[in-house]
Amino acid sequence: MSEQQLDARTDWEARISRRSDTSRQASPPVLPPPDGLTVESGQAQVTLRWQPVEGAVGYLVHRALLEQGPFEPVDHLGGDVLSVPDTWYVDTTGAPGQTYWYAVASVPEVTVTGELGSAVAAASVVPAGPSPVVTLTVDASAPGEALEKPWIPMIGSERLSQLRSTELTGGRPIGSELLAALDRVSKEVGVESVRAHAILHDDLGVYREVDGEPAYDFARVDEVYDAIIGIGLRPVVELGFMPRDLASDPDRTVFQYGGIISPPKDWQRWGDLVRALVQHLVERYSLDEVRGWEFEVWNEANLEVFWSGTREEWMHLYDVTAFAVKDVDPRLAVGGPSSAAAGWVDELLAHVAGSGAPLDFVSTHTYGSAPLDLRPTLARFGRSDARILWTEWGVTPTHFNPVNDSASSAMFLLSGMKSSSGRLDALSYWVASDHFEELGRPPRLLHGGFGLITVGGIAKARYHALYLLAQLGDVELPVVALGDGADGLVQSWATCREDGSLAVLVWNHTLDQAKCKGDAGLDRRVRLALDGLADFADSDPVSVKVTRLDRDHGDISVLAERLGVGDWPTDEQWEQLRAADVLPGFEVALELVDGQYILDFELPQPGAVLIEL
Repeated sequence: MSEQQLDARTDWEARISRRSDTSRQASPPVLPPPDGLTVESGQAQVTLRWQPVEGAVGYLVHRALLEQGPFEPVDHLGGDVLSVPDTWYVDTTGAPGQTYWYAVASVPEVTVTGELGSAVAAASVVPAGPSPVVTLTVDASAPGEALEKPWIPMIGSERLSQLRSTELTGGRPIGSELLAALDRVSKEVGVESVRAHAILHDDLGVYREVDGEPAYDFARVDEVYDAIIGIGLRPVVELGFMPRDLASDPDRTVFQYGGIISPPKDWQRWGDLVRALVQHLVERYSLDEVRGWEFEVWNEANLEVFWSGTREEWMHLYDVTAFAVKDVDPRLAVGGPSSAAAGWVDELLAHVAGSGAPLDFVSTHTYGSAPLDLRPTLARFGRSDARILWTEWGVTPTHFNPVNDSASSAMFLLSGMKSSSGRLDALSYWVASDHFEELGRPPRLLHGGFGLITVGGIAKARYHALYLLAQLGDVELPVVALGDGADGLVQSWATCREDGSLAVLVWNHTLDQAKCKGDAGLDRRVRLALDGLADFADSDPVSVKVTRLDRDHGDISVLAERLGVGDWPTDEQWEQLRAADVLPGFEVALELVDGQYILDFELPQPGAVLIEL
C-alpha cells in the first residue's frame, strides 16, 4: 500500500466523538432484594423460588448455618459467575438433613450484588426408600408458542488456521477432523455459524510491513473461510489478535501459539487493516452474504491475559474497529465487548453513547451457570435494539477439567439452553472439537477438553445433548410439573413438530459439580402423562420412541473407563468406543389411563430422556 493510498483512507480517530453523555452512566442501579422467597424441601435437595426484580440481570443465592449469618454465596463449583438468571435455584451442595438459612440478593450488574432479603430456613430430606416421583402432564392439543432455539446460531472452535494442518494428534489428522466436527454440528444439529480466535494472527499471514509500508495477504483467510462456507457455516469474524508488525509490544502473547495481545502501534493502520479485510470479504463472498455475518471486536480484553493495554485503550480499539467495519457498509454487524464473566457490558454501552461508535450486538461469555439476562442492561442504556450474543459458554472455564467429558455437563447444556430461550439471540457452546491447543495439544483421548467431539471424532455426552435438542419441534407445549424436584431438579421441554409428531425432552440436573458423577439421592422416577391425543383413542396400542442419555448411555468417559483405555485407544478400542457415538432409541408402549397416555421411567442424575411420538 502506498502512502498516497493511505492518505486517501478515512481518518479513523477523527470519526470518534469526544462528547460525554451524563444521562447514561455506567453505574448500575441499586436494586432491592427479591420478594416472596419460598423453599421446598426435597430428597437430597432444596428448591428456592422468588419473585423477579425489575432491572436485575440475575440473582445470587446465599446460605448460612444460623439465621443471623454469616451468609456466603452458595458455590456450585462452576468456577466463574455464581449468579443465576432465573427466579429459582436448586441447592444440592448441603448435607442432607442439615438445616440451612437461605437469602437471595438481586444483581444489577455482574460485579455488583444488592443487599440480602429476609432469610428462610430449610433442610433437604435424607434419602430413604425408592426415588421420589415427578409427574409431567403435557397438553398435546394446546396451541403452544414458538420455540426459540439459542443453540442454532453459533458454535465455538479452535482457531481456523488449524483447518490447514496436516499434523497428527493421537495418530489422528488435525485439520480434517476439525472440519469434520464442524460439519457434523452443522448437518446434525443445524448450527449456522462458527466463532474462533486469531483470524489476524500471523499464522494466516494477513499483515506485514515491507520497507515500512503495510502489505496485506488474505489468501489463507480465504482458504479457511472457503472451507467453513463449504460445509454450510458462516464465520463469526472475531477481529484479533494483533499482527506482529503492527503490535506495540509483540512480546506480549497468549496461548502456546503466541497470539499477540498488545494494542497496535498505529491506530490508523489498524483501522486500515480492518477495513481492508472486511472489504475483501465483501468482494469475495458478496455483500448480501457478509451482511449475515458478525464482526466481533477482540476477545476478553477485560482479562490481562488477553489484552496488555488499558480499558480505555480497548474502548478506543472498539471505536476504530467499529467505524472501519461500517465504512465498508453500514448494514454490516459489529459489536462487543466479547468479555469474560459478563464484564464491561455496561462500560461499553456507556462508552459508545459518548463516542458515537456503532454497536449492533452485545457479546460476552460466562461458564458454570446459565447466561445472565442482559435485557435490563440494554434497556437502561436505551439499546434494546441491540442483539445479545453469548459467544462463549460452557460448563467450566477450565481446560483439562474432567467435568467436560461427563454426562453431567450434558445436563448443564440442556438447562442453560432452556434458561436462555427467548431472552438472547445466540448461545455458543465452546467448542466443537477436542482438536484444540490453546494450552497444548491433547495429551490423551479423554483429557477434560472443551470439545463436544473427541479427537477421533466420537461424540461426548454434550454433543448428544445438542443432538437431542435438535430433535425438538418448533412449537413449545405447556407442561404441568408436580413432585419432588419438579421444574427445578427435573426439567422438561415438550414440543410439537411441523408434521404433528411430538418430542418431549426430560432431564435431571444440578449445577453442583460435586455431583457430576451422579448421586442416587437425586435420582427420580418420572410419570409422563400425555393429554389431548384424541386421534389415538381408537387405535392399537400407542408406542413411543425413547432415547436415553446418561452415564450408561452415550457417556464415552464411562465406556472408556470400562474398556481400560490408556492415553490413546488401541485399534480394537477405537471400534468399541464408537458404540458411544450414537444414541440408540427403543420403542415403548404407552398405557392408557383415564384418557391419558402414560409413560413411567427412571431418570437418574445426571440423565435425560427424549420421548418421540
